Amino acid sequence: MAVKIVTDSTSYIPKHIAEKYGIEVLSLSVFMSEEIRRELDWSNERFYEEMKKTGIFPKSAQPGIDEIRQSFEKFLKSGDQVLGIFLSSKMSGTYSTAGTVRNYLLEIYPDARIEILDSRTNSMQLGFAAIEAARAASDGAGIDEAVSRAEHVIHNSRFLFTPQTLEYLRKGGRIGGAAALAGQILSIRPVLTVKDGETKVFSKARTKRKAVDAILQKLYEDAAGLRVKEVAVHHINCEEEGIRLADEISRNLGIEVMVESIGPVIGTHVGPGSVGVAYWWQ
Repeated sequence: MAVKIVTDSTSYIPKHIAEKYGIEVLSLSVFMSEEIRRELDWSNERFYEEMKKTGIFPKSAQPGIDEIRQSFEKFLKSGDQVLGIFLSSKMSGTYSTAGTVRNYLLEIYPDARIEILDSRTNSMQLGFAAIEAARAASDGAGIDEAVSRAEHVIHNSRFLFTPQTLEYLRKGGRIGGAAALAGQILSIRPVLTVKDGETKVFSKARTKRKAVDAILQKLYEDAAGLRVKEVAVHHINCEEEGIRLADEISRNLGIEVMVESIGPVIGTHVGPGSVGVAYWWQ
């Protein structure tokens, strides 16, 4: 009997890490120009280029209930236990649907163990929780220990990011039109975070560079008092900037830093040119 970890595509876990630990990644989907495609099947570069060219604000959809059921059930049939860790329930119905599937399957497999966690976040803040749970499972831990390790990451992590423009936040309803206009006129660059499952303003700066500096300052403050275990730099179609930021963090903290592109589902709401940092501590 093994513990199998299931998460969703907004975790943006590097493919080689998901394969190493056997993490199953269920894909959300994106509607664009009357076309629906799984997030995992999009080229991020092509998606953002098309979004910029067409001016269309895409919509997203959670994994289908049958897809989640099939994922869970194949592990149950092998006698394994399932731990699903999904993006914030305030951002998607994926967590709720997974809970419905869990209840249905436990009627068929009453002796099974299926646990579902609401990460209350997304991107590699979610990804790190899934990876740490998978490490526990790989070490032979039971599902309770895997849940505990995932919850530790969820409660001891941070995700800070800053957009290139406020336009995508406005289109996505994250801020009002007046606020977006005022922000552009005043060149305000918010530093955003995910708190209690929702996007919140962490601080404000007058330029993107100062916003990035504010993110780094908070990371280094946390690293000075806490044992930061892992760091990931996220970018949206600005890989070179992401690599430079990761190199700077790596030099200062003396640890390897991942660089991962944000995909269409989350990137739609923040927009190309955005950068951010996700990390967790012991």
